[in-house]
Amino acid sequence: MGSEWQEVLLEDIASEVTVGFVGSMTSEYVESGVPFLRSKNIDHLTINTEDLKFISPKFNGKIRKSKLAPGDVVIVRTGKPGVCAVIPDWLEEANCSDLVIVRCGPDVNCKFLAYYINTSASSHVLAHIVGAVQQHFNVGSAKKMKVLLPPLVEQVGIVRVLGALDEKIDLNRQMNIILEAMAQTLFKSWFVDFDPVIDKALAAGNPIPESLHARAEASKALGDQRKPLPAAIEQQFPDRFVFTEEMGWVPEGWEVVSLDEIVDLIGGGTPKTSIEGYWNGDIPWFSVVDAPSLSDVFVFKTEKYISKLGLENSSAKLLPEGTTIISARGTVGKCALVGQPMTMNQSCYGVRGKAGVADYFVYYTILLRVSELQQRGHGSVFNTITRDTFKSIRTPRCPSSLTIAFHDVIAPYFSRILENNQQSDSLARLRNTLLPKLLSGELRVPGAEAQLAEAF
Repeated sequence: MGSEWQEVLLEDIASEVTVGFVGSMTSEYVESGVPFLRSKNIDHLTINTEDLKFISPKFNGKIRKSKLAPGDVVIVRTGKPGVCAVIPDWLEEANCSDLVIVRCGPDVNCKFLAYYINTSASSHVLAHIVGAVQQHFNVGSAKKMKVLLPPLVEQVGIVRVLGALDEKIDLNRQMNIILEAMAQTLFKSWFVDFDPVIDKALAAGNPIPESLHARAEASKALGDQRKPLPAAIEQQFPDRFVFTEEMGWVPEGWEVVSLDEIVDLIGGGTPKTSIEGYWNGDIPWFSVVDAPSLSDVFVFKTEKYISKLGLENSSAKLLPEGTTIISARGTVGKCALVGQPMTMNQSCYGVRGKAGVADYFVYYTILLRVSELQQRGHGSVFNTITRDTFKSIRTPRCPSSLTIAFHDVIAPYFSRILENNQQSDSLARLRNTLLPKLLSGELRVPGAEAQLAEAF
């Protein structure tokens, strides 16, 4: 294409621009088979596998026009029009609906194109959204999208710079998934499955309740493979179970109480939006849109901020670091740990432990009861959980010293998760600064690489 940057149409640099399957899919989904991507599975530059659907190989062959292959660029048509990602190598076979599919020609790098569509082409997408009820971006408009295209070698260099940032962000995300899973597994082992109590009961020759026999057999099978607990922690677990009418078998000495007996609930508030001085300060103000992914655990920045004046003149309260937040109205059950002091709106509760109950124990106690809280919520328009909802849920209360022991064991995991989140946020800000400059030619690759070297 020559040595200079050129403005071209997408249809001129793509070998094909087509559209995903259009039609009813409800009866075609199966438990396993060919992955079937929908709008909700496409995020900026990544494939989101949450609620991923599957279709049979037979149906996949029937709708082969919308088959996907690694390297295809997919653009969301409805819901979040213009959001774009590249089909990764691990999706060797897939299909889709309601996506524009772009197969790149020899003069364009697929990842460069995805970066470009997600940023520089957003104005084109917004200008070509159609539909009175459900707005969408159609394939005809996609074909006429203008792309400022540098030489291929420059595209590869831009992708190398931006990709290094995205890869580090993704590495942090993957590490967080592992660390959070380790922490959650430990909580379940100690406080849900009662493994240490089972182990001590087996060692003492005490009876194991029938409902826990399977867990006990699994414990025997592990034998010496399981890392023994430190003596100071092990001695805090009893060596037998007692039966309760409310919860069945629980560790001896662990009283069954209502959830509100081990935690305090803190309400939120919203400063008056009509008073400008209450907003755009330096105090984070949490709402459900700020809830992190399960693996990221912490929230440390928010979409909106309030001022000290706004805090003082509303029912909002400053939540200390380590507080658990749970959304309580509308979208119920989104949880987060406060990573720095912040406030929240009235659709959430802050949750703190009573009588020395440790922060990370509170977090998992709430997180692992989300479905129960949701089931016990009420409301004719919006599902809502109230203080009475917490009173209605029963839980075994262990010694507070054991919650502190759990907190201390997983504290290094959670500290690393928070550090990863903060680093990823810094890297994302750098990427978002470099991105428009690189895609416009204002900043060339050598200059961006120099900034990248400083960041790492």
